[in-house]
Amino acid sequence: MNFWCERAWLPDGLAERVLIRVENGVVASVSTVDTIPLGVRRLYGVVVPGFANAHSHAFHRALRGRTHDGGGTFWTWREGMYALASKLTPQSYYRLARAVYGEMALAGVSAVGEFHYVHDRSNEFGYALREAAADAGIRLTLLDTCYLAGGIDQPVNEVQQRFSDGTAEAWANRVAELKSDDVMKVGAAIHSVRAVPRGELSVVAQAFPDAPLHVHLSEQPAENEACLAAHGLTPTALLHEAGALSPRTTAVHATHLTPEDIALLGESGTGACFCPTTEADLADGIGPARELADAGSPLSLGSDQHAVIDPLLETRALEHNERLRTGQRGRFSPAELLEAATRHSALGWPGGRIEPGAPCDLVAISCSTPRTAGSLPQQVFLSATASDVDTVVVRGRVVASGGVHETLGDVGRLLADAIEELWA
Repeated sequence: MNFWCERAWLPDGLAERVLIRVENGVVASVSTVDTIPLGVRRLYGVVVPGFANAHSHAFHRALRGRTHDGGGTFWTWREGMYALASKLTPQSYYRLARAVYGEMALAGVSAVGEFHYVHDRSNEFGYALREAAADAGIRLTLLDTCYLAGGIDQPVNEVQQRFSDGTAEAWANRVAELKSDDVMKVGAAIHSVRAVPRGELSVVAQAFPDAPLHVHLSEQPAENEACLAAHGLTPTALLHEAGALSPRTTAVHATHLTPEDIALLGESGTGACFCPTTEADLADGIGPARELADAGSPLSLGSDQHAVIDPLLETRALEHNERLRTGQRGRFSPAELLEAATRHSALGWPGGRIEPGAPCDLVAISCSTPRTAGSLPQQVFLSATASDVDTVVVRGRVVASGGVHETLGDVGRLLADAIEELWA
C-alpha cells in the first residue's frame, strides 16, 4: 500500500501533498505530487513518523484510576504495584499486555521498550509480551531487567523474588536464551542502583554490548541519599564507575541530578528518557531536560506506568514542565519535541523519520477536531492529544483507523476484561 499525505513532517520539515511509496514495509520513495494517484491511501491532517514509547511497564496499566485515595508517596504506591505483580501469570500478562499495546497502537506508537522484570527465572513472561506486541501490530524491545536486591544492602522481599535471578551471571545466562526477530529485539536493563549491587553493575553493563541498555536513574531523592551514604557516589557516578554509561544506554527519569551528573551523562552520549505524566502522578519531580539535551544526551519519552497512554501529551508535558521549572516558554522547538517522541534509536530500532529506507511508520493527526482546529500545522503537537490520531501505519500496514484497532477491535473491552481478571 502507498500513501498520499495532505501534509507530512519530513527530515527537512513540513511538506504538502506528499506521496510515500512502500515496498516490504519500508519507505521506497518520498515525493511531492500535484495529482493524487489512483489506489493510494489518503492521510489527512499532519502525518508524522510513528512514536517510540521508550519506557513501559505494561502491567502497571491495571493500576490506572485505582491509586488516588489516601495520598502517600512513590514508596506507598509501590506497595500496590507489588500486590499487582504477585497476581501475574504468563497467560494473564499476555492478555493485559495485548490490550495495553493495542491502546498504544491507537495512540500512534509503533515501537515500545518494555522494562521487564517479572521473570520467575524463566523467559515465559518475555515471550508472552512478544506475542502481545505481535497481536497489537507494534514492535517490542524487551529490556530484560536485572533485579537482585530489595534496596542497597537489602535482600529481595517475597514479591521481589519473582524479579530476581539470584546473580547477574544467572540473569545474563537466562537472557542469552531469548531470541530477537522482526517483532522483538532483546535488550538489557539495570533496574536501578538500589536493585543491582555495586559489584554486579559492570557484569550487567557488559553482558550484551550490542544491545540497548536502560536503567532507572535518580527518580527519587531517597535513592540518591542511600547511594551516597553507602558508596560516597551519586547513582550516576556509580554507573559511570561500572562502565554503564554510553550511547547505547538510556537513563530513565534522570530527575534529581547534580551538575556533575548531567556532565557525565552528556559526555558519554547516554540518552535520557522522560516520562512526564508518570513523574507527575508519582510526585517524582521535574528533571533537567534542557540541560541534559544541551550537554549531549539525546532525549526520548515514555508512558512508564501508563497513567495515560498519549505520546502527544507526553511531548507537550516535556515542554510544559520546562516552563514550570524555569519560567520560560519555548524551551524546546516543535521539531525537537517530535524528535524526542520518535527516537526509535533508544530502543535499537531504525525509524523516527519519513525517508527512503526507514520503516513506513506513520501517524496521521487530524487538524480539524475541537482540540486542533485553528492550530498551525507545524505546532499541532502542542494542541493535539491521542484522541486526534486518525490513522496509524506500522511497517506499511494500517493498524488503526478512526479510533478502532484493525485486528483487536474493541481495545477498551479487552482492557476491562484483562484488568478485571487480575483484580477479581
